[in-house]
Amino acid sequence: MSRAQTQTITVLGAGCWGTALALLLARNGWTTRLWGHSAERMAQVAAQGCNEQYLPDFRFPENLTAGSDLVELARATDCFLIVVPSHAFRATAEQLRAAKEQLGEYPGNMTIAWGTKGFEPGTAQLLSQVAEEVFGDGVRLGVASGPTFAVDVASGLPTALTSAARDASTAEAIAAWLRSDHVRVYANDDLIGVQLAGAIKNVMAIAAGVSDGLALGASARAALVTRGLAELGRLGVALGGRPETFMGLAGVGDLILTCTDDKSRNRRVGIGLGVGRGLDEILEDLGQEAEGVNTTRELYRMAQRLGVEMPITEQVYRVLFEGRKPEDAVHSLLTREPTKE
Repeated sequence: MSRAQTQTITVLGAGCWGTALALLLARNGWTTRLWGHSAERMAQVAAQGCNEQYLPDFRFPENLTAGSDLVELARATDCFLIVVPSHAFRATAEQLRAAKEQLGEYPGNMTIAWGTKGFEPGTAQLLSQVAEEVFGDGVRLGVASGPTFAVDVASGLPTALTSAARDASTAEAIAAWLRSDHVRVYANDDLIGVQLAGAIKNVMAIAAGVSDGLALGASARAALVTRGLAELGRLGVALGGRPETFMGLAGVGDLILTCTDDKSRNRRVGIGLGVGRGLDEILEDLGQEAEGVNTTRELYRMAQRLGVEMPITEQVYRVLFEGRKPEDAVHSLLTREPTKE
């Protein structure tokens, strides 16, 4: 579905997922700019015509350029896709706002979407709340989420996503950026639910990884995924998401993917814990962000504050941050007071 497009879209974040989305946008015919904070690394990316660190096998199309000067990359465009770790989201958004103000192009009619899945550390805010605080009124905000791995998108394999915003026109505009012959994108107006689903499933992926690291079998994994979906739905509804969202691509679709495939970084964290490795060692070897670790902390606190029962989340929290043995966490889950499904 490659076609000439009139808009320019700037992707902020040159990690694996940001690079894959930039490749997708460029292949779709959009003039695409890829920003990263390291001047040295982005100079290498620009010179090599690919991201050797994360996706070395995929050359950049001519309409995809890379750099670290955000003021220059943000010039004369009002379409942005932020794909940085959740802990860097606010700072990156503030940099973007400052760049547009320096250009005299702010507030403008900007559309800002993100592909980050998580909560802001410390505040447990949804990223839409952070974006609203940074950019204020008049900016169209949305998220792209769903069961996709970066390498699959970069490889042109069939994938599906959900774009969500508070209004249908913004969700559809973001969907139009990403749709291709290989990528099907559904528009959704449940901005809260899609973000919650994308964040919570990472915690369940850690739990599934722990189960497999302990060699508990496929039946145990299936039970964890199913009960994880129940936890996702309970908290998601309590925070304003819609039940049908959690049964779609952003919910059960992403949950299945991240809990069952070893390309999931969060699942690999769980596997490492299950075989007895320490968290710091696992994260060092991973070399990339595992959003589920921070999300577990914020999710546990949120559930405690709201009085929402989330036993799997609680046990993952205790393994990650209180040193509980994975075997003891499993025993606690299995010996809970019986309830109706």
